[in-house]
Amino acid sequence: MQVNPWTLKVILPVGISFYTFHGLSYVIDIYKDRIKAEKNFVDYSVFVSFFPLLVAGPIERATHLLPQIQKKRTFDYSKAVDGLRQILWGLFKKVVIADQCAEYANMIFNNSADYSGSTLLVGAIFFTFQIYGDFSGYSDIALGTARLFGIDLLRNFAFPYFSRDIAEFWRRWHISLSTWFRDYLYIPLGGSKSGTWMKIRNTFTIFLVSGFWHGANWTFIVWGFLNALYIMPSIIFNTNRNNLNIVAQGKYLPTIKEVFQIGVTFGLTVFAWIFFRANNIEHAISYISDIFSSSLFSIPKILPKTLFLLISIFWLIEWFGRAGQFAIEKINFKLPKILRWGFYYIIVFVIFYFSGKEQHFIYFQF
Repeated sequence: MQVNPWTLKVILPVGISFYTFHGLSYVIDIYKDRIKAEKNFVDYSVFVSFFPLLVAGPIERATHLLPQIQKKRTFDYSKAVDGLRQILWGLFKKVVIADQCAEYANMIFNNSADYSGSTLLVGAIFFTFQIYGDFSGYSDIALGTARLFGIDLLRNFAFPYFSRDIAEFWRRWHISLSTWFRDYLYIPLGGSKSGTWMKIRNTFTIFLVSGFWHGANWTFIVWGFLNALYIMPSIIFNTNRNNLNIVAQGKYLPTIKEVFQIGVTFGLTVFAWIFFRANNIEHAISYISDIFSSSLFSIPKILPKTLFLLISIFWLIEWFGRAGQFAIEKINFKLPKILRWGFYYIIVFVIFYFSGKEQHFIYFQF
């Protein structure tokens, strides 16, 4: 059998970029004298190969994880219960939200030429919830599993779809990667201390590198470029740190202004995700051009009522739990025990009910 070296495709290990950055932080921190080289081979091995974060993060730092590995740990019942609760919510995100959205998103994106603009818009929204439920669901499972072993991993998501601008979105989406690029790329390039032009250059650099990190496809590069463009006004006018607190803090409902800000940010994010999901640039451009056609105002051909209901319930739970580390961290402590356990059993039932079709984790490929 002869293999043509020009067409040979290299099969990369699952999640290679995650543990590559994971290991790089260790080497760079030693070089920068932030930590000393670990002499205990077992502790170092646990740090490098800690299984919950191995395939899809979060991207840990040696300064954060190694001290937890080195110290003696005892079983903490409350921490374990909290971990199980986060695992449960992560499974709900993945199985009930992401996998159900994936079925329709794949159908629409893979046959986009057959659908109206309104249906294509629905498909883009489904993918928006798919990638959030898929990736943040895995992160919840990883953080919850680590907590069973007495280890607290870095938080990776903080309700990003409630962001009021793109700068806030990127403080809340894939936090471990965003902060990794900030500390190991943006700041070494000069950060925000060298004038407006340097801030613009450095911002575009980290977003383009972030796009390339996701894959050697122009769709990812354009996705990164779009997000860099989105964030430019806040960089130029120094408003990128205007929204540091959670939206509508201490209130049940947001203001009209906040609803508008969340809507605009969400819309921009949905638009950028089209490039992320599309097969290539031509597919993305045709998909977007078909959305912005007269058929945008027609009734969508695909409009699953059950899925919209599930997304609405999910959205509400996330909203009322947005002050916690994950949606159901605190929301249940206010309920009587019988209602609390009833709530858990309902989630378990719904997970099993919708667990028929398996969908691979999106970020396993990165």
